[in-house]
Amino acid sequence: MQRYFLHLAYNGAGYHGWQNQPNGISVQETLEKALGNLLGGPTPIVGAGRTDAGVHASDMYAHFETDRPVDTALLTQRLNAYLPQDIVIFGVNPVSERMHARFSALTRTYQYHVITRKDPFRKEYTYRVPSDTDFEAMNRAASILLEYDDFECFSKSHTDVNTFICHITRAQWTPVSDHEWVFTITANRFLRNMVRAIVGTLLEVGAGRSSVEDLHRIIASKNRCQAGMSVPGKALFLTQITYPDE
Repeated sequence: MQRYFLHLAYNGAGYHGWQNQPNGISVQETLEKALGNLLGGPTPIVGAGRTDAGVHASDMYAHFETDRPVDTALLTQRLNAYLPQDIVIFGVNPVSERMHARFSALTRTYQYHVITRKDPFRKEYTYRVPSDTDFEAMNRAASILLEYDDFECFSKSHTDVNTFICHITRAQWTPVSDHEWVFTITANRFLRNMVRAIVGTLLEVGAGRSSVEDLHRIIASKNRCQAGMSVPGKALFLTQITYPDE
C-alpha cells in the first residue's frame, strides 16, 4: 500500500465540519466519496485536524492509502473536476508510511477575522464587533496565553481528549484595514472549539467586561463556564499546517 498526502482547501459554510457524522454532510465524507469513485473502491482518509461546522481551511492536509497505481497529476485534475466548487485540491503527493496527516504535523495556525463596521462584502467571512473594541488590551491578554499550556477552560465540554495540554507559540491581533482585524494563533495542537472560545474571551476584554489580568484566573479555573462565549465559526480559517521536511 502506498500512502498519499492530499493538499487542499475548502469553504466550510456548506458543511457540518470536517469529520464524518450521521446527520450532516462533512468535508471528509465528500472527499472519500470522490476518491472512492475515482480509485474504484472505498478510500478512507485521515485529516490533519477536525474543523467545526462552518469553519474554513485555506491550507489543509489529509492522507489516504491505496494499492492501485496513481498518476498524481491526473488524480488532482480529476478530483477538482469531480468535487464541488467549495473544495479544491492543490496536489496529491506520495509519502512514506511514517508520515501521518494528523500526528506528523508540527504546528497549526488559525486566523479569526472581525470587522468594526458594517461591510456587505466581508459579512460572510467576518464577525462584527463594536467600533470601540480595545484591541490593545486584547493583545495584552493574548500574550498571557503563551505563559500556559493547560487550556481545559477553552475546551468543549464532555470531549474525549486525553490531555488539555497545548503549546501556543503565537497569539496576536493585527489590523487588516481601517475596520478589519485578524487574530492569528499558532500551536502544536488545538482542542475542540478552543480558538473560538479564546476569541470570545478576548472580546470580553476588548469590551471592558473582563480585565487583562482576569485571563490568569480563567485559565487557572479549568472551567469552560469561566471563559467567554464561542464566537461563530464563519470567520475562522485554518491557514497553515507545518510538517517535517520529509
